[in-house]
Amino acid sequence: MNTAMSGPKGARGRRFEGALDPVAAEMNASIEFDRRLLPHDVAGSIAHAEMLAAKGLITADDARAITEGLRRVEAQLVAGELPWEAALEDVHMNVEARLIDQIGDAGRRLHTGRSRNDQVATDLKLYTRASALRLIEAIDDLRRAFLAKARAHVDTLMPGYTHFQRAQPVRLAHHLLAYDAMLERDRGRIHDAAKRADVSPLGSGALAGTTLPIDREHVAAALGFAGVTRNSLDAVGDRDFAIELVAACALLQVHLSRLGEELVLWVSQELGFARIGEAYCSGSSLMPQKMNPDLAELLRAKSGRVVGDWVTLVTVVKGLPLAYNKDLQETQEPLYDAVETALASLAVARGMVASLEFDTAKLRAAIDSGYLLATELADYLVTKGVPFREAHDVAGAIVRGASAKGVELAALPLAELQAAHPRFEADISDWLDPARAVDRRDLPGGPARARVLAEIDRISRDLGVQPPA
Repeated sequence: MNTAMSGPKGARGRRFEGALDPVAAEMNASIEFDRRLLPHDVAGSIAHAEMLAAKGLITADDARAITEGLRRVEAQLVAGELPWEAALEDVHMNVEARLIDQIGDAGRRLHTGRSRNDQVATDLKLYTRASALRLIEAIDDLRRAFLAKARAHVDTLMPGYTHFQRAQPVRLAHHLLAYDAMLERDRGRIHDAAKRADVSPLGSGALAGTTLPIDREHVAAALGFAGVTRNSLDAVGDRDFAIELVAACALLQVHLSRLGEELVLWVSQELGFARIGEAYCSGSSLMPQKMNPDLAELLRAKSGRVVGDWVTLVTVVKGLPLAYNKDLQETQEPLYDAVETALASLAVARGMVASLEFDTAKLRAAIDSGYLLATELADYLVTKGVPFREAHDVAGAIVRGASAKGVELAALPLAELQAAHPRFEADISDWLDPARAVDRRDLPGGPARARVLAEIDRISRDLGVQPPA
């Protein structure tokens, strides 16, 4: 028996005599992407059926047959024992038609008191909540990788940059934990977006609810929602929760793009600060010596894709009249793509970070070129009572003189420094030691060793990571 005919006749029903034009039917169908909603659709339908039975709208036997049938249909679709039918348009009709095929009239009672409009909104909110949890877990996995590397490189110094020019020395651990700070914000945004997906639209009907005495709170509680939506028109037309999650994914992807760019720079022969594991590199079809950081480059590129998903979402929703419009079908693919791209990118980033090997000697040597301690000259003079602007001018003149001689600041004799300003004394040599210079920046958020260790401890507690024995 053809399932498309034995179950409900698509969503069009008997109002229509003919079928959709084949090209129109292909555009109208969403089954190729909304099959991702299968577990959420089944969960929502089971909760709905149990509520209908509790309210006496269907019998307990019907609810039991529906529940068992839905679980069986889900398993058969997942296993490939039942094919997905494009003629049935979407995941909802595919499930319902197969349910009716298998249990008969009881299956026809499942849709009592609901519409595909509130059904898909519910499924999408369940998907969004579940995806947020997966994203948060993946973010925390990447944070743990950064934490492990930072712990291993507390005492590794490197040049910090502004304008990609060497600026001041910092600890490599401090640099790595800058990404943890970004990821912690990303985690918060995703968690926040999930909170606004945590209300159930089921019971809103097509746009105006239902005359049947359903119990919306019963279904919401069964599905783990914190509550129910307050306006049926908004509930079926709302995709803000998807837009928020995708916006959070877009900014997360931008942060991963920044990481990808730094990895490309660090592993270049020009810098040579680090090596990425071979599992995350590729070769050249022509040049046998090449080992290219392709996955780091793809991290950069994927940001454009996810930002594009966000632009698509807000563009689709812009200007839609209340309540439901078929345009909202076009919000699904960008949501799925953003989530799946972010999850894949986080997994790859975690692997790359874990595989990183740093050339600590090159990092340290890079500090000795570029006058990274020039600010120490100015700060030293400030401690001697010299106004900062005057101290800054003096330090700049000293750098200009050292550059003309082709030497670093620590190589300048005390007499030359005193010629630039009489407040310089012999203890200036301590200020021109990179490790001491870093540790003098002992303030909240600074790169001093004690501050970095304290931040490592804080992040470890946050992530539930036990410090090594």
